[in-house]
Amino acid sequence: MNDYMEQEEEWDREVVLDPAWERQQKKTFTAWCNSHLRRMNVQIDDLEEDFKNGLRLILLLEVISGEKLPKPERGNLRFHKISNVNKALEFIERKGVKLVSIGAEEIVDGNLKMTLGMIWTIILRFAIQDISVEEMTAKEGLLLWCQRKTAPYKNVNIANFHTSWKDGLGFCALIHRHRPELIDYHSLKKDDPYTNLNTAFEVAEKYLDIPKMLDPDEIVNSAKPDERSIMTYVSSYYHAFSGAQQAETAASRICKVLGVNQENERLMDEYEKLASDLLEWIKKKKPWLEDRSLSEDTLPAAQGKMDEFRGYRRGEKPPKIEQKGRLETNFNTLQTRLRLNNRPAFMPTEGKMIGDINKAWKGLETAERGFEEWLLSEMRRLERLDHLAKKFRLKCQIHEDWSSGKVEMLQELDYKSLSLHEIKALRRKHEAFQSDLAAHQDRVEQIAAIAQELNDLEYPQIAEVNTRCQVICDQWDTLGALTVKRSQALDDAETVLDRIDKLHLEFAIKAAPFYNWMDGAREDLGDMFIVHSVEEIQELMDAHEKFKKTLPDAQSEYDSIVQLANEVVQIGNQYDIKCALQNPYTALKVQVESEQGKPNGIEDDSKDITSKWADLNNLVPERDEALNRETYKQQSHEQLRLQFANKANVIGPWIAKQMEAITAVTMSGSGTLEDQHHYMVQYDSAVNQFKPNIDELEVISQRVQEAMIFENRHTEFTMETIRVGWEQLLTAIQRNISEIDNQILTRDSKGITEEQLKEFRASFQHFDKNHSLKLEPFEFRCCLMSLGYAVKEDDKAQDPEFNRIMLICDPNGTGYITFQAFLDFVTSEVTDTDTAEQVMTSFKVLAGNKPYITADELRRELPPDQAEYCIARMAAYTGEDAVPGALDYMSFSTALYGESDL
Repeated sequence: MNDYMEQEEEWDREVVLDPAWERQQKKTFTAWCNSHLRRMNVQIDDLEEDFKNGLRLILLLEVISGEKLPKPERGNLRFHKISNVNKALEFIERKGVKLVSIGAEEIVDGNLKMTLGMIWTIILRFAIQDISVEEMTAKEGLLLWCQRKTAPYKNVNIANFHTSWKDGLGFCALIHRHRPELIDYHSLKKDDPYTNLNTAFEVAEKYLDIPKMLDPDEIVNSAKPDERSIMTYVSSYYHAFSGAQQAETAASRICKVLGVNQENERLMDEYEKLASDLLEWIKKKKPWLEDRSLSEDTLPAAQGKMDEFRGYRRGEKPPKIEQKGRLETNFNTLQTRLRLNNRPAFMPTEGKMIGDINKAWKGLETAERGFEEWLLSEMRRLERLDHLAKKFRLKCQIHEDWSSGKVEMLQELDYKSLSLHEIKALRRKHEAFQSDLAAHQDRVEQIAAIAQELNDLEYPQIAEVNTRCQVICDQWDTLGALTVKRSQALDDAETVLDRIDKLHLEFAIKAAPFYNWMDGAREDLGDMFIVHSVEEIQELMDAHEKFKKTLPDAQSEYDSIVQLANEVVQIGNQYDIKCALQNPYTALKVQVESEQGKPNGIEDDSKDITSKWADLNNLVPERDEALNRETYKQQSHEQLRLQFANKANVIGPWIAKQMEAITAVTMSGSGTLEDQHHYMVQYDSAVNQFKPNIDELEVISQRVQEAMIFENRHTEFTMETIRVGWEQLLTAIQRNISEIDNQILTRDSKGITEEQLKEFRASFQHFDKNHSLKLEPFEFRCCLMSLGYAVKEDDKAQDPEFNRIMLICDPNGTGYITFQAFLDFVTSEVTDTDTAEQVMTSFKVLAGNKPYITADELRRELPPDQAEYCIARMAAYTGEDAVPGALDYMSFSTALYGESDL
């Protein structure tokens, strides 16, 4: 309430009002009330009587305020009337007017003095209080306005609101100054006050729609006319003539608001397009990343898929990362513009919020990680499958070679036609075969185990593997059954066999295990291997060295077997027994020296222990060479691991250090915002100069993957963690630049000083103990208390003021307050912004105080593009007084500020 309102004298019920003044006030106030009530086709004749029941008093307040009061009581009893008057008085007090000594009972009882006091209070609040000239009080401002407007008229001297108006020239001068065509001012005379006053009152009523509120006789004949009556009447002149300037001001304000709104809509459309494009790209890429199929279930197909994935990572994704960062920056800038212009926060189309974008992006990265993990797993699986398939075929081939003809041999009935000695020999031979069969049991079990593993790993040609494995297992079962059956037959003939060539038997017994041992050793020496570390190849080297240590014992065993064979030859030659050269117990043979000193040839090399022993000795150096090559390969892999680890162990901590540096710069707030912005831009450039190190690490990472290296114990960092850290660093820098831009925009648009910004930042950081750039509700409460806001210290108590501030700063209910939201709130408390009520008032001026406006009026008062903007968006006015083409500017004004739908 301005000073004049505060200085108004209280209505002392003991003081008697001058009868002349009372008559003047009653007439003037009645006319003033009727000038407003006539809009509702209502008028009053007697102040004391017509306001007693409170109905017309409530109607008067609704008309002059434009607001709806509580529904009045319709009864005629005294308490109904008192209730209605109280509703009116309470409304006046809510408008900031202090009613002193005026009660509802006096109005209901028709107390003229109290009624006049109440009407004067209403006139002050709704007709005079808003008059402001050079920040003076309402009364002083109105007087200064009159003095300025009548200054060119030498015979007019306005010094007060009583005697200065008695000659009527002051009223005529005000009309002539604004509407010179209505009065011939130069024909008026100072000594003819009746003519002057009547002229002014009649012209004002006819052409300015100002009713006659004063009586010329009372003004002329009164030594000091009533000041309140004069002020009431003169204020009507002020409002009538200030319309032109108000229209210009209103048009300017509307143009400004509409310009802001048009730019905001452009930014919203741009955001929607960027968000749609990014989400569409993510939607297109996710099915590709979620596809877990290969064109062929082979290692080359998996490697081709990996090359395609690397191309996506390096070529297609980086522009989308940049687009995502630009989208977040544009969104934050738009929200800042909306807050600074007192607009509601921008709510993108459902599914296109920043949170939705981040969620979709996170889903894309999750799909990437899953795709890469699956692809690497597939490559390992396919490599393992390839190895197992080759191993399976090799063991099957060895077994099939060994088992070839065994079933037919076991089914022979040759023992029925042999002599006793031959039968005994045949039995020993069968015992040797049983020993050989038992020795092959391990190989058959290995074949079955490899086939099972191929089944588990879903080998594409598993049907062929299963068929071959089943044939071998069925054959093995047949061999076992036939062996048992043949043993039984030989046991039956054993009663007639008593001679055996012990030398042949000993040879057979020693040769068969040795031969099988050589088969196993040759198989081990020729076994393929797959390792992934120096330690694993070292284990194979150690096992091979251990095997080589057994060779001297094997050489001794071989020599003893050869010695047995030589003894047989010697005995046969000595006694000329040629059949002794044929060992009836085994088909295994060795090359022995004949009497002429030449080795005896052996027709079946597959049973030649001598040649197999020579092959075994040749395989040992070949195995040494293969292990040495693999050792060199694993050492090269280890060098790649160390090369990647050394680089990653530098880049990873460097990125973490830069993140800490950015946080430190944000928390310090040193220098001006422009200095901080310049520093962050330079920092961004400096960080991007580090990019070649990332690219170099990418090259090393590719070499690691191409070498099929899957683990690295020398570093905790992977290429994926480095990529994520690098992207987060770039995003943090761009976010800080965007936040500084928003703070500069806030400072410039709000008109606050750099020192105020530093003070706000210092207060925020003081309570941001964990440097998260966010305040919990309790921290925010303490921060507000430190700035002098009247919030309660106890966070458990009901605090409407704190709840109001929280609703402003955290409208989405996230549970924390960001620095930007905090800055928007404290700056809004110290600066002035346009409001929906101010825009509505401006439209009302352009409409000539009508509750609607027409398209012609908008085109006349506003620039063409903004006039058409309003016409296209304003709803039709549906009031009872609507004319064709009437537009509702009130709903349009509230919609501009988010209070209704546009």
